[in-house]
Amino acid sequence: MQFNGYDYKVSAAGRVNLIGEHVDYCGGKVLPAALSMRNTVYIRPNGTDKINLSWTDLPDKIELDVNRLGEYRHLKHAKYQAGSLYLWQQAGHKIVGCDMLHDCTVPFGSGLSSSAAIEVSTIAAMATAAGEKPDSVEIALVAQKAEREYAGVNCGIMDQYVSANGKKDCAILLDCKTLEREYVPVRLGDCEIVIANCNKPHNLVESKYNERRAEVESALEILKTKTEISCLADLTVEDFEKYGAALHGKIKDRARHVVEECDRVRRAVKAMRSGRTEEFGKLLAASHASLRDLYEVTGKELDSLAGAANAHEACLGSRMTGAGFGGCTVSLVKKEGVEDFKKFVAARYESETGYKPTFYEAELSDGIIREGV
Repeated sequence: MQFNGYDYKVSAAGRVNLIGEHVDYCGGKVLPAALSMRNTVYIRPNGTDKINLSWTDLPDKIELDVNRLGEYRHLKHAKYQAGSLYLWQQAGHKIVGCDMLHDCTVPFGSGLSSSAAIEVSTIAAMATAAGEKPDSVEIALVAQKAEREYAGVNCGIMDQYVSANGKKDCAILLDCKTLEREYVPVRLGDCEIVIANCNKPHNLVESKYNERRAEVESALEILKTKTEISCLADLTVEDFEKYGAALHGKIKDRARHVVEECDRVRRAVKAMRSGRTEEFGKLLAASHASLRDLYEVTGKELDSLAGAANAHEACLGSRMTGAGFGGCTVSLVKKEGVEDFKKFVAARYESETGYKPTFYEAELSDGIIREGV
């Protein structure tokens, strides 16, 4: 594939969430990191009112009309690009005719946010081609709006924010209510992070993601009648024990997960900063158990993959990462045991599910990167 002839190379990162799952849309704090797996856009203005999309791994070639960007929701492979550009246009930014070549190394359906990487890089590339230098937080907010309003996924802000604002060798402690961020250096001593894909594809639009959002919103409305909170993340564990009696059944389970997961994030940051990797690993395992039992977003494959990981002596803790219903696990593993860990997990997982997992070696990376070609 020839990349010469383009003027700019603009990329945005996929992400792994270390801990803090399904709390971003509840106003909680999360601890994600941007990955070296990215969506890269090669772009050149073409002097027309047409945007020509192509891909390195697809034969499709799609033409978008700059003046009709709101009309492409039906496109399978281009709706994220079209939606991002349309919402960027609606926000008052300049859209120019151009040729865009997309090259994505974030595995699709993995839970590592290929969609956010596509949205953020598309907007950043267009802004670069149009001569704008927008704020990366604004890009993230518009990208999130595109996924919600154009693609139909009622997502929180975490994925797009990290894709745009990641920092090499750091995680981001992100307050999803205020968008305040703090970079936390990832120092894991004699351990490393291993990401494993269960290789069961998932689709958030067709999953129970939006159903879970509705459930926690119902819990919030009930709890607002008992105490002054603006989001579920405002509740401490002690508060929940006091006021949670107003909730019942699955609604109570969903809210309990959110409250306890927010507490795990706080403890995980303290553990990471002080080098207590064993404590951090235990929090990962506890997070998965909560996502399995209280939030019910794991499923057979993710439970098998995390279960195999947690059973290996070199693993300090493993959990699903992302929205669930398929995708990846993130595990904290002692470096000297990584290769044996992979063999053990792969064999046990395949015997239990029939799927072969894929393991990724990815560094923690910056978010948006702009380069000339």
